[in-house]
Amino acid sequence: MLDTVSNRPELPAEIARRRTFAIISHPDAGKTTLTEKFLLYGGAIQMAGQVRAKGEARRTRSDFMKMEQDRGISVSASAMSFDFRNFRFNLVDTPGHSDFSEDTYRTLTAVDAAVMVIDGAKGVESQTQKLFEVCRLRDLPILTFCNKMDRESRDTFDIIDEIQENLAIDVTPASWPIGVGRDFLGCYDLLRDRLELMDRADRNKVAESIAIEGLDDPKLDENIPEHLLEKLREEVEMARELLPKLNPQAVLEGHMTPIWFGSAINSFGVKELMDGIGTYGPEPQPQKATPRQILPEETKVSGFVFKVQANMDPKHRDRVAFVRLASGHFSRGMKMTHVRSKKPMSITNPVLFLASDRELAEEAWAGDIIGIPNHGQLRIGDTLTEGEALKVTGIPSFAPELLQTVRAGDPMKAKHLEKALMQFAEEGAAKVFKPMIGSGFIVGVVGALQFEVLGSRIELEYGLPVRFEASQFTSARWVHGEKAEVDKLVNANKQHMAEDNDGDVVYLTRLQWDIDRIARDYPDVTLSATKEMMV
Repeated sequence: MLDTVSNRPELPAEIARRRTFAIISHPDAGKTTLTEKFLLYGGAIQMAGQVRAKGEARRTRSDFMKMEQDRGISVSASAMSFDFRNFRFNLVDTPGHSDFSEDTYRTLTAVDAAVMVIDGAKGVESQTQKLFEVCRLRDLPILTFCNKMDRESRDTFDIIDEIQENLAIDVTPASWPIGVGRDFLGCYDLLRDRLELMDRADRNKVAESIAIEGLDDPKLDENIPEHLLEKLREEVEMARELLPKLNPQAVLEGHMTPIWFGSAINSFGVKELMDGIGTYGPEPQPQKATPRQILPEETKVSGFVFKVQANMDPKHRDRVAFVRLASGHFSRGMKMTHVRSKKPMSITNPVLFLASDRELAEEAWAGDIIGIPNHGQLRIGDTLTEGEALKVTGIPSFAPELLQTVRAGDPMKAKHLEKALMQFAEEGAAKVFKPMIGSGFIVGVVGALQFEVLGSRIELEYGLPVRFEASQFTSARWVHGEKAEVDKLVNANKQHMAEDNDGDVVYLTRLQWDIDRIARDYPDVTLSATKEMMV
């Protein structure tokens, strides 16, 4: 691994071999397919499922919600751990659909690097750009995979230029495609001077790799038609002159991204990308926290909750808190302090995820992601330590952009509805507001598809049909300020006020005018569109 100049001691070997990363992309760039192939190479599954294949083959392993399996999209981020060569990969698959972007933003707080998947025909799309900005804010190292090269795709230089311009990051090619679309034969591995040829017949087969001595090696003539070979030599020469050389340090600092080309569905280029993650991806990094940052090599164990998933197993009303370990060596049965409530918790049945299968985690190290089943004690943003009062910072919660009122189909079941809504609010799947005047709840989400998901989950998991109705409000803002000032605002604007599921005061708005009026009439109160998930 690359030495960064610092006076920190070397990480223990078990921690140093961890690579914790998320896959980010625009919907449909092939992210879930790539995840499947990672698991295939890690020996975790025998045959990769396709998101849209037939019968049993189409059960992709990382989409476990009924709705995800029906629609072929990923709705919630899932975590998977597997070994590859001498590395331990902790991979978090995130939803690409923009309606679930908040889940994705939070996930990015729990990883050390991101793999950005780009569709060879479409290049950088809007959602990729948005997610990329978040990586930028966190200085996350980024590795890029340009997928679907076996379909008609754009010129390689165009794709690289677009990434450099739109995302303002240096791009260095780690491999170079030979032909595109029907003519796509494989790639030339620029880092190791190898020829990687794609096998179209068997999608689950690893591509064959031929070691060569530079671009003049006669072995190239045997394997590549003349017109493609000429183009390859010309393009690689241009690329080597025009594009920056791979600088591992710049990659770790987030200023440069190496790009691999391939076709995930044909299992091509995936192994090279995985080698790249192992070689150039960062080891577990220090976590920002108050009053001090947490270093992975510390012997005391600490971790934080970045996601809560309810009812992963519909037969048991279980809730699993996804915890990213920030330091130490965790073993099953440990007593940890739940910093928010200051109560000790005995963690007797932590789980490691292999997509939808889970196994008991006897031990875990800094960088790993474990699931802790609990009955609602753990919330997003909670920190667990061995006694020290540390709070991991920087886990955001965003103001919803769509609000609707929700009512139970059966008025006698209003109490059940309240319980279901609170559970989803704690999971971060939606914001739930209880208006100070009137009955009922207002549910706020980032994207319209979330209402559908919510409605179908409340019905499936709680047996409660619900209906969503238009609300007069369009957005919500958290209210911050001195108690006396906030009370003054609340008493004068009761019809606009609500509380969120944590009991924090929220101002519901209809128009931008409402926000401007509050800013004018109550200068000592701030209305904020984000709230940090800390209690």
